Amino acid sequence: MTPYRLAKGGLVNRRAPLSFTFDGKPMQGFEGDTLASALLANGRLLVGRSFKYHRPRGILTAGAAEPNALVTIGSGGRTEPNTRATVQELYDGLEARSQNRWPSLDFDVGALNGLLSPFLSAGFYYKTFMWPAPLWEKLYEPLIRKAAGLGKATYEPDPDSYEKSWAHCDLLVIGAGPTGLAAALTAGRAGARVILLDEGSMPGGSLLFDTATIDGKPASEFAGEIIAELQSMPNVRLMTRTTAFGWYDGNIFGAVERVQKHIREPEDNLPTERLWRIVARQALLATGAEERPLIFGGNDRPAVMMAGAMRAYLNRYGVAPGKATAVFTSNDSGYVLARDLEAAGVDVVAIVDTRTSASIGYQGKARLIAGAVVCRTRGGKSVSGIDVRSDGRTQTIAVDALAMSGGFSPIIHLACHRGAKPIWSEEDACFLAPDGLKGLGVAGAAAATSGLAACLDQGAAQAAAYLGDLGFPCRPATFANIEADKDSRPAKPLWAIPGINGKAFVDFQNDVHLKDLGLAAREGYGHVELAKRYTTNGMATDQGKLSNVNAIGLLAEARGVSPAEVGTTTFRPFYTPVSFGALTGTHSGHDFQPVRKSPLHDWAKNKGAIFTEAGLWYRSAWFARASEKVWRESVDREVLNVRQNVGLCDVSTLGKIEIFGKDAGEFLDRVYCNAFSKLPVGRARYGIMLREDGFIYDDGTTSRLGEEHFFMTTTTAYAAGVMSHLEFCTQALWPDLDVRLASVTDQWAQMAIAGPKSRLVMEKIIDADISNAAFPFLAAKNVPLCGGRLHGRLFRISFSGELAYELAVPAGAAESIADVLLDAGARYGIQPYGTEALGVLRIEKGHVTHSEINGTVVPSDLGFGRMVSATKVDFIGKAMLEREGLKAADRLRLVGVRPLDPSTSFKTGSHILEKGAQSTLENDQGYVTSSAFSPHVGSTIGLALVKRGPERIGEEVIVWNGLKGEYTPAALCHPTFIDPANERLHV
Repeated sequence: MTPYRLAKGGLVNRRAPLSFTFDGKPMQGFEGDTLASALLANGRLLVGRSFKYHRPRGILTAGAAEPNALVTIGSGGRTEPNTRATVQELYDGLEARSQNRWPSLDFDVGALNGLLSPFLSAGFYYKTFMWPAPLWEKLYEPLIRKAAGLGKATYEPDPDSYEKSWAHCDLLVIGAGPTGLAAALTAGRAGARVILLDEGSMPGGSLLFDTATIDGKPASEFAGEIIAELQSMPNVRLMTRTTAFGWYDGNIFGAVERVQKHIREPEDNLPTERLWRIVARQALLATGAEERPLIFGGNDRPAVMMAGAMRAYLNRYGVAPGKATAVFTSNDSGYVLARDLEAAGVDVVAIVDTRTSASIGYQGKARLIAGAVVCRTRGGKSVSGIDVRSDGRTQTIAVDALAMSGGFSPIIHLACHRGAKPIWSEEDACFLAPDGLKGLGVAGAAAATSGLAACLDQGAAQAAAYLGDLGFPCRPATFANIEADKDSRPAKPLWAIPGINGKAFVDFQNDVHLKDLGLAAREGYGHVELAKRYTTNGMATDQGKLSNVNAIGLLAEARGVSPAEVGTTTFRPFYTPVSFGALTGTHSGHDFQPVRKSPLHDWAKNKGAIFTEAGLWYRSAWFARASEKVWRESVDREVLNVRQNVGLCDVSTLGKIEIFGKDAGEFLDRVYCNAFSKLPVGRARYGIMLREDGFIYDDGTTSRLGEEHFFMTTTTAYAAGVMSHLEFCTQALWPDLDVRLASVTDQWAQMAIAGPKSRLVMEKIIDADISNAAFPFLAAKNVPLCGGRLHGRLFRISFSGELAYELAVPAGAAESIADVLLDAGARYGIQPYGTEALGVLRIEKGHVTHSEINGTVVPSDLGFGRMVSATKVDFIGKAMLEREGLKAADRLRLVGVRPLDPSTSFKTGSHILEKGAQSTLENDQGYVTSSAFSPHVGSTIGLALVKRGPERIGEEVIVWNGLKGEYTPAALCHPTFIDPANERLHV
């Protein structure tokens, strides 16, 4: 037995002892303990130091709101700082270390900061580090950075694994206390799909430490029976050790399951944590309420604890808070604790009640002091006594533990994650969830309902009502013979104790005390959001779960208004800290980003493709043959074959977006700078998409396959970005337009068949007339293939300048169709070609890509000025495109460039200098955006952005590579090196 462990009682398994260490000292606990309960059982009251003043701190709560008991657990790559001891389950061999102290927890030099507290009041950093300015970088910032933070992260790699999962349900119940259990039981019996979440290792909530009886059974036994029934239902999923951290659009809830956080050596075949995205038709928030501290001198001293937490440690874990305990309360919960303490044999010295009379007829042995307050605690690293003020007199009472209760705040954070604000209730003295929430209801203590019977009934009734709306008629579960504490209304909150002696803390972790908030109000920072940042109240790891409501009350008193007028700060995910590992999931190491493979990847691999990474995609760069010694030989062969015969290239990685709706044409007119609404059905058009600042964002072709159906292609790299941009336009800019979008990049495999003999090949497999008259350049339509056995989409589009087609087929048929094309084209010399050859063909024809569309060019810079519609009322980027600087005569504009001596070459990125000019930044005329060796031209060729480029065609220049010190004489030329009249496109 450890010093403060009771001889009997609690739900811990006393037959399963566990060993652990705290700051290297060996200690003992039991299976079922948390680290906090085990520390208390071992008499370890001092567990940490506060952030600013390094004041000694002890365990304050028994749950997720804990601001004090933050420790580092584990070692090596499994080191985890800022772990809440109140949530961490005890396991054999657990290593825990205190934080924010040096050289030790018991003797911390940082405690000297307390002597400087008069100079470290609210906003001191705004006032102190302004002068002299040169000291900011040399002294102030280094010192602040060194002092910042609590625990220290490890630099060693995390050896554990994580994963992400989706789940769907009819009813999601968040919180497995009495309200949540009643709701889940009602829904489960009705046959609905139910998910019940609870952050604890055992469901039951307050039933695990309540002394009530239900139908003659102890509360914990009653909870066990309900849990057993729920676990027997195939339609119910009970998820313990799981915290719902956010509520998002679509009634999607984020949750983290701590799968193996309670195990010293996690199993390799299971994740340590699992992040859930839960889609619920309806959700019920049954998260209970958080007990509020009282604000008095020395309320942060170790052995000062929330009354509900003390009751949990007593009844659930069998741990006594001390030998002689006092209770300080403003409501009836303090009396319930006193009764339980006395029943367990703990001496309750006094009950100090801020009210003038008790409301539940306390009959215990403790001395009752009504209409009184605790104005301060005494002691060093733990409580040794309290000063009680009553009737204008102060008396000191010797105690070694103090429980406090200042009322209850419903835990409604999730209900406010989508922008709605909490509502202050004068009757309940707390903030309640906003009205009119769709998809999420609130019940039990989270709705300010008090009393066990009322919470059970409300949970069952609300679940039945929701299920009825979802098509599951059912009756609420009923519960009989409940013997529990009676319903009691809250007392008027006491925000600040009169006559306080010593520092009275509001935010325990950040050392924000009563005077800080008063100072903030006096200095003009009384707005709740400003006060938060000026004082740092609520900015710690607990995000103000204990301090925010008290701070709002104090600001209200200082301003002479109601807490309703002060309001709350904005509630955002995450409700409690979420590890980077859980957010990352499987995306780490080699899997940091997913590898995307085209539907033709394996086909290309079998044909000898050498792959290159293009963003997330693996693309065929070239197709090597045994006789070819270097890659250039393969690329030159592929380029010449496309020009002379026919080639097949996989272009499946292009972004593909279906656009539907009666306003689809109008939508495209607003998105593109050129017009699309009058594009005939069966035709394609090249389009340019601008950003709001007028610069080109992306380009591609869009085809009209029906009156209300368009098919857009985007560049590979910008596929996701363009889709997000279009979604933003439909949802935020023009929600009135009838437009629907669908990304189908992975649904279609797309192949380019290019070359003078391409039509001969396509006629072999296309069951339609594709002659030049019937299917001209920029035609697009659905076509049958291979005797009608398959349907695809055919586009007469050319990226090479040759007669060419792009054929889209369902991804599953990609390899079969590619083989059919090779067979059909064998007599015409068909060969596959890769992205390197594609790039050469592009540059030869003067086609731009994102090498030229680099975020700094407008359409006229690339020779596309006539594509900008002069008749459209508006499109994205139109206004900013008129800026004077975007029409300047000396802008960089597109030209071609070739060396004067074909045996010389230049590289992409090289700069253009005037002939005879020195290689300086002032003389820079532009740069080479793309370059390649052209087997058709017989030399290196390139595209370049050059000042007044088109006006200077024929001018001799110097291409300067500063990295290699190379100077290549060259000439500026037209960017189209092959077939400038486009005769090959229209044959």
